[in-house]
Amino acid sequence: MRAETEADGRIALIQSDIWIGFPRAEQVLDRLQGLIEMPRQTRMPGLLVHGASGIGKTMIARNLSRRYAPEYDPETGITRTPLLLLQAPPAPDERRFYMHILAAVGAPSSVLSLRAQSVASLEVRVVGLLSDLGLRMIMIDEVHNLLAGTHREQRRFLNVLRYLSNELEVSLVCFGVSEAVDAIRGDVQLARRLDEHHLPNWRDDAEFSDMIQTLIAAMPLAKKSNLKVKSLKQILALTGGVTSRIFSLVKDLSIDAIVTGQECITDDAVAKWTPVWSRHANTQRRLEKARA
Repeated sequence: MRAETEADGRIALIQSDIWIGFPRAEQVLDRLQGLIEMPRQTRMPGLLVHGASGIGKTMIARNLSRRYAPEYDPETGITRTPLLLLQAPPAPDERRFYMHILAAVGAPSSVLSLRAQSVASLEVRVVGLLSDLGLRMIMIDEVHNLLAGTHREQRRFLNVLRYLSNELEVSLVCFGVSEAVDAIRGDVQLARRLDEHHLPNWRDDAEFSDMIQTLIAAMPLAKKSNLKVKSLKQILALTGGVTSRIFSLVKDLSIDAIVTGQECITDDAVAKWTPVWSRHANTQRRLEKARA
């Protein structure tokens, strides 16, 4: 077995999740921290963060979740969980959602196996368990999944979210694509409580330039990368201004720089870069032509 080299370690680091605290993400995190730290009240305010798929919503949610990770109190024997991060079920199904919550808080397998129990009994179990956790915020990622249901199913699911927020006196935060905004606005009471924060695609401006430079500087390369403005515009065009695509492109170029020994991202590398799927497609086409 080949021993792991220093280059292998750097490549592994690049391939892992990397948090870059650029201003637009920190702005959302500041708003969320303000919500989670504010005094409890009967009708807690919340937030709806929306934008294109891959714009960075899940990245922000996971970062805050790590900041408020569960903590075990040996004196009381209770694990305090200030924040609960959940993914919305594929469709607005109350039973499935309650089961997701029970699984997320580590409910006994005997409870999770009782699938025949009514939605009402699941609701009682969920509220009872969450009440003992010191919960302050519930975050629902991929909330646009509710669009897979009928209008009636959507309303019932939104009623569940509003009920949990009221009953537990916790802030509700939803992350989803912008199409989900209209559905949530359909519940007037919930919409009044959720401020909306839109994360737009990146544009050709100073904010984008700063973000790219910060991201590249975070890559473990031996040399500094000095890209021209033309290359930055090329990166924006190749990715459509979507955060996840930008990160993937820069990571891909960084790994290539390590493998080739270049140790920096060059303008020439940006100009020649193509998405992985495109490379595979070109290779497949060449193989098909060779067989013909």
